[in-house]
Amino acid sequence: MTFTIIGLLIVFALMGAPLFTVIIAAAMYGFYLSEIDLSVMAIELYRIADTPILLALPLFTFSGYILGESNTSQRLVTLTQAFLGWMPGGLAIVSFVVCALFTAFTGASGVTIVAMGALLYPALTQAGYTDRFSLGLVTTSGSLGLLLPPSLPLILYGIIAQQMSGGEQVSIENLFMAGLFPALLMIVMLSTWSIWANRGNQVPLTRFSVKNCLLALKAAGWELPLPLFVFLGIYSGYFAVSEAAAVTAMYVLVVEVLIYREIPLKKLPGIIRESMVMVGGILLILGVSLALTNYLIDAEAPMKLFKFCETFVSSKLVFLILLNIFLLILGAMLDIFSAIIIMVPLMLPVALEYGIHPVHLGIIFLANMQIGYFTPPVGMNLFIAGYRFNKPIDEIYRATIPFMLVLLLSVLIITYWPQLSLFLIS
Repeated sequence: MTFTIIGLLIVFALMGAPLFTVIIAAAMYGFYLSEIDLSVMAIELYRIADTPILLALPLFTFSGYILGESNTSQRLVTLTQAFLGWMPGGLAIVSFVVCALFTAFTGASGVTIVAMGALLYPALTQAGYTDRFSLGLVTTSGSLGLLLPPSLPLILYGIIAQQMSGGEQVSIENLFMAGLFPALLMIVMLSTWSIWANRGNQVPLTRFSVKNCLLALKAAGWELPLPLFVFLGIYSGYFAVSEAAAVTAMYVLVVEVLIYREIPLKKLPGIIRESMVMVGGILLILGVSLALTNYLIDAEAPMKLFKFCETFVSSKLVFLILLNIFLLILGAMLDIFSAIIIMVPLMLPVALEYGIHPVHLGIIFLANMQIGYFTPPVGMNLFIAGYRFNKPIDEIYRATIPFMLVLLLSVLIITYWPQLSLFLIS
């Protein structure tokens, strides 16, 4: 009977049934077998709703949607081009930096490709970069900011890890700090490779001009304080994470709607609705997943999984390699929010048994998910880029492979050099 139910759930999932219905059905069946009252699921939903840090999720999501609908992307490009355009490979570096910052605040790499691709792809080709290089750069840069605050996946991982960390401290602030150096490593390695790959291509540089820098600073002047709310506000102790999210949301709303006036008031309800639909979906899946997680913990599933792994994998290093391979495949097949909600409760207890710090695991997890977005054959960003730039999918595959190899090397460094992630919080 149990195998029949599991088989039916898998079939329903493959047929496109909403993810939360599959998860809640599995949780209900598990509790039914264990003769546990199903009211425990309602209690779990209430516990999630009562989590203070959860307030940051809808507020940062709303801020990201507002920024995505405004002309923030154009001002970011102009600003970074004014300061970095004089360097060899300057426009490529500008693209990496801008995409990383934009993804960090919007939290969705597909949005970055659509919004930034319209600016960067033509600019790169017109500047003398090859079409394949430009295409690969924009496609892979779409997910580059997932490790930078206030990334929504970082917040979501923190919410789940706080409940399962086995005594280790897993605060959102620590995750924000831990992601800085790994994200910088990725940007530096991609920039270095871009300069080397175009060494024989005489790409014209933009002459540095103090006047252009001042004009760019003036144009983006209202948006420049945004990172201060996250960094200085949180790490000075003046703001909690949820308070920083509230201040950011209010500031973005005032700046983009009332000062820049790029978003008309009649458009605002639609943006609010879209952002909250996304948040609602995440919260619904989060609630039912944690109910399923409670059942798995009661059934000692994580410990059984660890014992199974220990039978075949005795080395922490081998476990990390297998974890990276699994996460790359997972990232190509499942969206990042679902992957975090479903897999972290299972992976985190096993990783703790192997002596992996939960914050380090979070950075490894998201770094792999970042690459999974454009991992052939089914990475989501590959199809978004193909549609956005009207290119065949095999051409997108070939364009992204060099960038993917560079990022894979960076993931190995992040995985086997934990102090890169933990230095600022140790």
